[in-house]
Amino acid sequence: MCQTLVYTLGLQRMSLAAYCVICCRRIGTSTPPPKGNTYWKDIRNIIKFTGSLILGGSLFLTYEVLALKKSVTLDTQVVEREKMKSYIYVHTVSLDKGENHGFTYQARKELHKAVRQVLATSAKMLRGPFADAFNTVDVEDHECAAWLLLRQSQSPDRAARLQAVQEMSRARHWHDYQYRTIAQACDLRTLIGLARSKGSDLRFFLPPPPLPSLKEDSSTEEELRGLLASLPQTELDECTQYFTALALSESSQSLAAQKGGLWCFGGNGLPYAESFGEVPSATVEMFCLEALVKHSEISTHCDKIEANGGLQLLQRLYHLHKDCPKVQRNIMRIIGNMALNEHLHSTIVRSGWVSILAGAMKSPYIMEASHAARTLANLDRETVQAKYQDGVYVLHPQCRTSQPIKADVLFIHGLMGAAFKTWRQQDSDQALADQVSEEARYTACWPKTWLARDCPALRIISVEYDTSLSDWRARCPMERKSIAFRSNELLRKLRAAGVGDRPMIWVSHSMGGLLVKKMLLEASQKPEMSTVVNNTRGMIFYSVPHHGSRLAEYSVNIRYLLFPSLEVKELSKDSPALKALQDDFLEFAKDKHFQVLNFVETLPTCIGSMIKLHVVPVESADLGIGDLIPVDVNHLNICKPKKKDAFLYQRTLQFIRETLAKDLEN
Repeated sequence: MCQTLVYTLGLQRMSLAAYCVICCRRIGTSTPPPKGNTYWKDIRNIIKFTGSLILGGSLFLTYEVLALKKSVTLDTQVVEREKMKSYIYVHTVSLDKGENHGFTYQARKELHKAVRQVLATSAKMLRGPFADAFNTVDVEDHECAAWLLLRQSQSPDRAARLQAVQEMSRARHWHDYQYRTIAQACDLRTLIGLARSKGSDLRFFLPPPPLPSLKEDSSTEEELRGLLASLPQTELDECTQYFTALALSESSQSLAAQKGGLWCFGGNGLPYAESFGEVPSATVEMFCLEALVKHSEISTHCDKIEANGGLQLLQRLYHLHKDCPKVQRNIMRIIGNMALNEHLHSTIVRSGWVSILAGAMKSPYIMEASHAARTLANLDRETVQAKYQDGVYVLHPQCRTSQPIKADVLFIHGLMGAAFKTWRQQDSDQALADQVSEEARYTACWPKTWLARDCPALRIISVEYDTSLSDWRARCPMERKSIAFRSNELLRKLRAAGVGDRPMIWVSHSMGGLLVKKMLLEASQKPEMSTVVNNTRGMIFYSVPHHGSRLAEYSVNIRYLLFPSLEVKELSKDSPALKALQDDFLEFAKDKHFQVLNFVETLPTCIGSMIKLHVVPVESADLGIGDLIPVDVNHLNICKPKKKDAFLYQRTLQFIRETLAKDLEN
């Protein structure tokens, strides 16, 4: 092609030269005209020659430019057609009439588009960066340079990476192929950042890869047992051994025999009193999952779970049990525990779990979203330094945020409580029926909705641990954990979550308040935990039995029937451990000048259909310092406000704001 072009140019130049020579010869050899007309004839000849030369030269230059442009122009439509073959292109038209701009807007948009092209070309020529300010100026969202954002997301500059992920998450009108391009080309860090960004489009996440087929004559139940059997069975705590042995029993019939039914007086039969025959497959799978939750708390066992295909098997179970939240929560707990090990992050991402977690983050159910948020926070080492172990859940912020977090508020539930249900709005038909406004809508967890909205600069954490009123109902009959044991366990988990690095307030209900007191006393004796004490600003106690509970007295009086748990026994008035805890903490709190707010119930609580009991009397809820406020509710509802403008919530909010006023200002 180049030789042809040179040859053509040579011929054209030769023809132009010949034309000039002929014209000159004609002028030189023409007969001399009469003297009077010689002057004007010469001028006309010069004009003809000059005009012909200019016209011919213009035509020649125009032809050369067009030929050169045609020779170097690439047909981009071919490239676009090849690129689009792998995607489904959906042309979307906005229904918003306000977006139908007029001629001025279109002209301005075309002008800015031309400016962007010039800047992009000059940036390539000068090897300089393309100005980010022109990336989104007066152009449609789907016309933004996705590849520029993708490149920026892999920048060595952390601030640039975070900005790129934030811009990607705000994309709303990109074409489908652009989302898929990002999904295929982005790295692990960017993908997790998008999953933790509020409002990210789910098209950023590729669907999980196909799951391997089950072995012949095998079921998920058998595969799950096989996975459990492949894990080390030595040096396990009693509960892990118990759940593992239960799940690895020979058959469902033997499980039914072990769980017995009503007449199994070992204490673990009551939850399955209705099952005297074969235990359902779903129940067997639950036993296996509970054992795997315990195993996943051990780092080396997590490696075994991953090596033996556990991530894929758990994903299969997750999809099979879409209608069983309890199964899905246990699976999320296992993945969240595995995410504590950074060397497993790439494997977790490759197995497709990030797309599942990103979808769960958008769930309207607080428990599902919170379990997914915990797992993604453990995967996100770009913006999160803390590690959230099993039972520690962040209620706010669950997504990446530009809002600086200045303080922590920790919620510790009590006997038979939970991280979410303890802190729900008080149940009432009116609250459930009233869906008129966001403020009046029923909330399943008021710290996550009300408190997070009123105090966005707080990190709100809720803790969960297993408790039982009676050994009849104990999930693990081998478990006998005292308040001292639980406080040490919780303190270790909370410190790993970064508790103590910021000013904080403790909020507790019932026995949870005793754990808070014990944790602070333990932290004061350990140098590595000193920040927990130094940054504690105050605490709120909802009906905490500082001097014992009548529930403990009632349980002990009929102990041969109820088999009261160790936690309940420690709540009795004559418990030496409870008295020592109260005396030591009262002196300690006065010395540290903690701010304290106490609430106490005034109504009895129904326990079953026959028993009414005033669980924590007013005199027992009096710590000895701080305000003591009686509230006309029972023990269960003392921490459940009826609505957002109720006194119980507003007084709690006031205490938090006043106690943390200086810290929130700074």
